[in-house]
Amino acid sequence: MSGNSTLAELTRPAVQRRRPALSYELFPARSDTSFDRLRETIAQLEATAPDYVSVTSRAGQQNFGRVLDVVDHLLAETSLRPLVHLTSIGTTREELSLVVRALLDRGVRGILALRGDQPEGHSLDDDEIPFARPLVELIRQVERERTALLAAGRVSVGVAAYPHRHPESATAQHDLEVLVAKERAGADFAITQVFFDPEVYAQLVRRARSAGIQMPIIPGVMPATDPARLVRLAELSGVPAPRDLLHALEIARDDSERRRIGVRFTVDLVRRSLDAGAPGLHLFTFNRHADALDVLEALDLGGWAVSA
Repeated sequence: MSGNSTLAELTRPAVQRRRPALSYELFPARSDTSFDRLRETIAQLEATAPDYVSVTSRAGQQNFGRVLDVVDHLLAETSLRPLVHLTSIGTTREELSLVVRALLDRGVRGILALRGDQPEGHSLDDDEIPFARPLVELIRQVERERTALLAAGRVSVGVAAYPHRHPESATAQHDLEVLVAKERAGADFAITQVFFDPEVYAQLVRRARSAGIQMPIIPGVMPATDPARLVRLAELSGVPAPRDLLHALEIARDDSERRRIGVRFTVDLVRRSLDAGAPGLHLFTFNRHADALDVLEALDLGGWAVSA
């Protein structure tokens, strides 16, 4: 907008946005070579104008330098807004405060607060934050200290939600109570862990609303094109992919057919989740843009432009 805009132009209502929110998950490159490939993936995804991209991190901030490499690239070389994963396991409260300050100093305004996977045999230090809820509180505390830096703005804080029961949780009701506590601590939105049945997502949202949760709950979806990855995911999360999907992927004639099957399943899952009221879509890309772009193209929703 030019500096000569009239008051009427400045106050003219913005064009109503029609498309659901869109975001992607990336993980930091492990080498300079893979970083070059990641830059290409980022460029391809940027063309779809996502609302943000999340950047994963490892427990204990073991790869924090690589995380910052991706964040710096996003902020300096692209129009994309990073949502940085921050895990509390393996890091003291003081260290986490330093990490949050470093992210804010760099210009990050979105943080996904997670406990992280607890290593086998790990015992908590006295000053270690054991859950996501107190991590949300810590982020808000640092935010209050940095009001001037933020020009009285606000950091957007996301958390995880579980359509299926968390592997370490006794009941689904406990998961819901944890989500309530996260929102009360200052969380703005939640992104779900993976699911394969849209009714499971719809049930989570209904139960959350009944419990008084108001924040958006965004479905996290993985393009279901790789049977080996689906099996591995089931081992890690306890959420198995449908048997008929796995069977169809395994007996596919070639990679092209396997991709068509997986994209078709994913598109149906997304459409039915959106029909159930999902406010948007968060795609777990595993740093592979082609499958994500195929899903968007097949969805054919206004505003999600996919370059040829």
